[in-house]
Amino acid sequence: MRAMVYRRYGEPDVLELEEVEKPTPGDEEVVLRVCAAALNPLDWRIMKGKPYFFRLFFGLRKPRRGRPGVDVAGVVEQVGRNVKSFKAGDAVFGMGKGGLAEYACAPEAKLTRRPANVTFEQAAALGVAGLTALQGLRKGKVQTGQKVLVNGAAGGCGTFAVQIAKWMGAEVTGVCSTSNLEMVRSIGADQAIDYTQEDFTRKTERYDVIFDCMGNHAPSEVKQILAPEGICVTIGGPRKITFFGLLSGMIRVLLISAFGKQKFVSLLARANRPDLELLGQLTAAGTIRPVIDRRYPLGEGRQALRYLETGHARGKVLVLPN
Repeated sequence: MRAMVYRRYGEPDVLELEEVEKPTPGDEEVVLRVCAAALNPLDWRIMKGKPYFFRLFFGLRKPRRGRPGVDVAGVVEQVGRNVKSFKAGDAVFGMGKGGLAEYACAPEAKLTRRPANVTFEQAAALGVAGLTALQGLRKGKVQTGQKVLVNGAAGGCGTFAVQIAKWMGAEVTGVCSTSNLEMVRSIGADQAIDYTQEDFTRKTERYDVIFDCMGNHAPSEVKQILAPEGICVTIGGPRKITFFGLLSGMIRVLLISAFGKQKFVSLLARANRPDLELLGQLTAAGTIRPVIDRRYPLGEGRQALRYLETGHARGKVLVLPN
């Protein structure tokens, strides 16, 4: 089968389209014929091996598994001997391994069935970004009538956060660039702030929950617009970040949270079937609409990752194997 592979850390040029063996499922895994895969910022961070401490987990000198693509949607080809939920021919989506390929493996527990009226492309877009938005807003304890600000509202996770916060009954403000203001309003934001014209941390408005996809403002700035008992959920960081920069940021956040009622928390989404099912149901009902920016054929995986790395993708970037 064809797959995008990299055998050393570096820029997208390290990616090559190669013929590799078709995967074999473990006891609790399935093999999918991939119909669509979606990229996430973590894909290019792991590929580059930066920040360098990432290499402790993915390979010190070279990547242990140089196969990008976690979010997948496709048709089950083969199931492991302990798999009970799926059979060959089922249309599913969720999180797997090496999705930029014609076939990919995925754990049974990280997949769910694709609703009939949700396309494979829409389903692939839901994975990491949708789960992060859903679980992050839950961590922010969003309540009906609260004011929620989404920083980075036009990105992959931000577009889901705007829509899910509206579904939760919040009044939503999205922060984005000039070119994305109309789109952010179209997916449900009550207000949109153009960060090229206005610094949202200098506004007088206060927010009950700030969902920060960017991490481009210091906690001391963000706390000025956070309600007295508000919660800031950070799920992203600057494109260039070091281990010591990350550590110092965590210490500042801990100090603010320890000596006041305002809380700063971070989140790493966890894949689970109930949350994936909910995202599928919300999409099928039209409550949320995955925003898809660009689609690339499998052989243009380099270009797809290069575009995502610019930080200007509007919604999700997909790779289609066929």
